[in-house]
Amino acid sequence: MSQSNHMIEDSSWPLAPSQRVWGTWELFVVLLVAAAATWCYVIGEYVGYYLQLKAGFASMTAGAMIGMLMVTLAVVPPSTKYGIDSIVSAKAQFGANGWLITVVLQYVSIICWNSILLIFFGKALEEFLVTIGVITADSATVAIVVGTLAACAFVFISLMRGTAGVKRVSNILFFFIVGVGAWIIYELVTGKSAELAAAVPAYASGDLQWDYVTGIEIGIVSLLSWWPYIGAMTRVARNTRTATVPAMIGMGLPVPLLSTIGLAAILALGTSNPAQWLTELGGSFYGAIALLFVIAANIGTAVAGLYASAVGLRAVPALSTAPWALLLALAILPVMAIGIFIPDLFFSNIGTVLAYMGVFFAPLCAIQIVDYYLLRKQRLNVRGLFQRSADSPYAYWGGFNPAAILGMLAGFATYLYLLNPVSYVSSSPYEILTASLPTAVVGAVVYLVVTFVVVKPAGKGDYH
Repeated sequence: MSQSNHMIEDSSWPLAPSQRVWGTWELFVVLLVAAAATWCYVIGEYVGYYLQLKAGFASMTAGAMIGMLMVTLAVVPPSTKYGIDSIVSAKAQFGANGWLITVVLQYVSIICWNSILLIFFGKALEEFLVTIGVITADSATVAIVVGTLAACAFVFISLMRGTAGVKRVSNILFFFIVGVGAWIIYELVTGKSAELAAAVPAYASGDLQWDYVTGIEIGIVSLLSWWPYIGAMTRVARNTRTATVPAMIGMGLPVPLLSTIGLAAILALGTSNPAQWLTELGGSFYGAIALLFVIAANIGTAVAGLYASAVGLRAVPALSTAPWALLLALAILPVMAIGIFIPDLFFSNIGTVLAYMGVFFAPLCAIQIVDYYLLRKQRLNVRGLFQRSADSPYAYWGGFNPAAILGMLAGFATYLYLLNPVSYVSSSPYEILTASLPTAVVGAVVYLVVTFVVVKPAGKGDYH
């Protein structure tokens, strides 16, 4: 890839058809490697608090595919049609200034996810070095910090070549992640079959329907968090048909599959860390392989996340001409700071981070879906997406669309009413509908009502 093409591709400007070069397989590899990360163990662990193995896997899979469908419908068609990322695709709904809300959501969510991944990387590297006898347990804290910083440096250097770096890292890691991931699942399920059959979920409510719906909810929320990532990769695909199957299968299905590791481990052994229980099953050699798997999987996802975050930051006017290295630094420095100064504090609150991460993306996806398909008939004013002047088609009122803001607030309030995302105390009809799906519906309905009653009559928003 030439330097000039690299700079165009890693800007927020729409990619021309000639620059959209990824086919189905190339995109599938990138998305699968991005999806296969340590958070899968955390997702599986939380589902394992409520459900046994088969029911937990079924509920996670159902929830994951629902969440991935929402993200795919919201982002993939406009992204592939116009060559734009997730952030730019939201400008039509949120306005010439209001779209900065989505930049903040993307930036914060990816920082949180990358912090989880790279701290996990540091912990896995420390455990690996202890396992093979290079260091002692007394050096753990220093090793975790050094490992996190080393991972940040590797990700940064890999992405200096933009999407070429994403593709290269993904191709290297793909077969290792798929092969070892399948082996780990097999070892756990066959090696601990008796324990799994007898396992009782720690926090099962006694109401199987509530527990099952909670498994679905965890799957939906987890996959909604792919919204910040997906557009940056799918905009490089040749067309919507090329991107749809890789998005649904490559990014949606690996999460419940790999989450089975955490689900089975928490049920059988009380820990979702694959290195600990594989060491128990097969000794230090098995444990070392598991740690290498964690290291490889987290690097692949961190690369995708940092790339998506940097492309999103490019859309901020003050950073539109910033060097690519500066954008990468702005995306990675907060992760480094968390890894150096508060890794244990952050790590001990992963559940809270995971709980809140997807709450905002349910109404966001729903707003984009109803706007793009029902109101705009799958047409956007591409030039208008990059105009911030008062005569921009998406200027609305001061650059903010009240329909989108009210839709987001209504959706968020609905979620909090139905389910406390930290304590998991719920209100009816959560046990029937989940929390994310009503949140999406309420957000979409409020958006539509305000658009028809206020926005369209005022001649705002480029509706025809």
